[in-house]
Parts: sequence; structure tokens; C-alpha cells
Amino acid sequence: MALMVVKFDLKKRVKLAQFLWLMYWFSVMAGVLVFSMGLFFKIELRKRSEMMDNNESHFVPNLLIAVGLLACGINAMGGKICYDSLDPIKFSRWKPMLKSFLVSCVAFNCLLVLTALLCFLMRIPLQFTLAEGLKNALKFYKDTDTPGRCYMKRTLDQMQMEFRCCGNNNFRDWFEIQWVSNRYLDFSAKEVKDRIGSNVDGKYLMDAVPFSCCNPSSPRPCIQYQVTNNTAHYSYDHHTEDLNIWKRGCRDALISYYGGMMNTIGALVLLVAILEVIVMIGLQYVNTSLSNLVNPEDPESESEGWILEKTVKETFTDIMDKMKAMSKGNTVEEGGVDGVATVS
Repeated sequence: MALMVVKFDLKKRVKLAQFLWLMYWFSVMAGVLVFSMGLFFKIELRKRSEMMDNNESHFVPNLLIAVGLLACGINAMGGKICYDSLDPIKFSRWKPMLKSFLVSCVAFNCLLVLTALLCFLMRIPLQFTLAEGLKNALKFYKDTDTPGRCYMKRTLDQMQMEFRCCGNNNFRDWFEIQWVSNRYLDFSAKEVKDRIGSNVDGKYLMDAVPFSCCNPSSPRPCIQYQVTNNTAHYSYDHHTEDLNIWKRGCRDALISYYGGMMNTIGALVLLVAILEVIVMIGLQYVNTSLSNLVNPEDPESESEGWILEKTVKETFTDIMDKMKAMSKGNTVEEGGVDGVATVS
């Protein structure tokens, strides 16, 4: 027994085909939107690629770009099929490949769901790649004369001002690295000698942060040096909420930014997947209703359309039987080849 049988006359078939033609072109626009979002996300990642530990994070935007292009192609073809279904002669050209096209639509819908899932899960690998990438980026902040790293200072400063963050986990990350280049240090000064001699690595460390960590909304002039020294500043306690530097770490800020973007894109891809399922079911109704005309020579005769020729259980059983038959066929062929090789 067929699944979800619907009776059609010529008027219903024409209305369904016209509706599907319109929906397919909406789907093409949705594909363009997915492609655009993937391209935008890739550009956003490239802007801060110096702070990423690897290039694995570009897999998802590349997948979104590919899925967007596929959606445009598949839906444009689906729209053409629906348009030609109004003409029996033109539609007859599509009939031999229609079943394969519907199978490819099912596979594409599975790809859309997988893409949406990867969008939602991207926050996890992003945490690791940003943790290590930002840690290294902070170390290279001072290397303004080193080829390949000369723009790292500007990149980090712009990021901290844009995202209102400071350091990797928090502003204290700057206390653990030397972020002032040696060319700007007077090694004859006692303070510089003391600071360099106070740690085993021989680095110039201080409880200070770059200017980009300063909060411009604070009424007090920025305290970026001797941040933890209460006696160095009047009416100051670094344990209170009066700090006028950003307390949020940049890793958390970037993960929130990219994570929110990916959740939005993931939801969009799921909506596209739902739209694709609707038009695919509609196309199956068009296909079956035109294939089951009461009088094939009379296009105006009534017909029945369905989603599946059998029930879901029977269809699944048939698919499994076909897969088993194909597997047995391959086994027999391999056995025959082995036998021939043994005889020779």
C-alpha cells in the first residue's frame, strides 16, 4: 500500500507544479544566502587567521560555500522540472532521470543536516585553536621588526579594542610575557636590570597591559602600568570593580562572536533543509501523479500521487534486500576472480 496517497486532477497538478516552481526559486535564493554566509564567515576567520593555531577551522565555511552552490544548482534544476511538467512532451525527457534526481535530493538533505550539526559543534574545536593561537600571538606582540610578525601588534590591538577584551583568558596573561621589545628598553637602567634579573628566563616582565586593554568608558584615566600595585595610584584597589581595563579574555569574546554566528548559520541551514524536504515531497507527488494517469493519452484525466509506493517499513526492507544482493554479487565476483587466479 502506497504512503500518503493523494488524488489529483489536471487543475491540482498544475497548481502544485506552479507552487513548486515558485518554492524552488525561493530555495535557490536560500542557497545564495547559505553561500554568502559561508563566504562571510571565511572572511571573518581569515581576518584573525594569525591568532588561529591551524587551518582546520576553515572546513565548515568551505562546506557552507559548497552546499550553497549545490543548493543553487539542484533547486534550479528542480524548478525547470516543475516548469516542464506542465507540458507532457517536455516532461517525458525528464522521466528517465527523475528517480536519480530525487535520490540525490535525499542525499543533499542529509548533507544539509550534517552541515547544520557541524555549525552548532564548531565552538568546540574553535576553543582549542584559539587557546593556542592567542597564546602564541601574545608572545609575538613585541616582534614588530620580525618579518611575518610585524603586524601582530596592530592585529591584537585592533582585536582588543573591537571585542572589548584583554589577553587570552584575562588581562593577567600580559603579566606573564614580555610584550615590550628590547629595542625600547634601556638596559643600563636599574629598573630594567632588576626586572630582567628577577626571573629565570631573563625577560622584562611587569604587571602592565597594552593601551588597547583600556576601557574608554571609564571616567578615570587608564591605569595600564602597575595594575596590581594599589600604593602606586591614589584611591585605587585592583580587587574592586573599579579597574578601567577590560576584564574579559579575548578567547571567550571571540568564541562568543563566532559561536553566535555559527548558531545563526546552523539554524538557517536547518530551515533550508526543511524547505528542501517540502519541495522534494512535492516533486515526488508531481512525478507519481503524472506517471499514474488513469488514461495516459489524456493529460486531463485523474491520477493518484504518493510519497512512497510502499509503506516505510516495506521500503526500508526492500532497500536492505537490494544492498544484501549487491553485497553477495560482489562476493561472488571476488570468489570467481580468486578461483581463476588459483587455476592459472
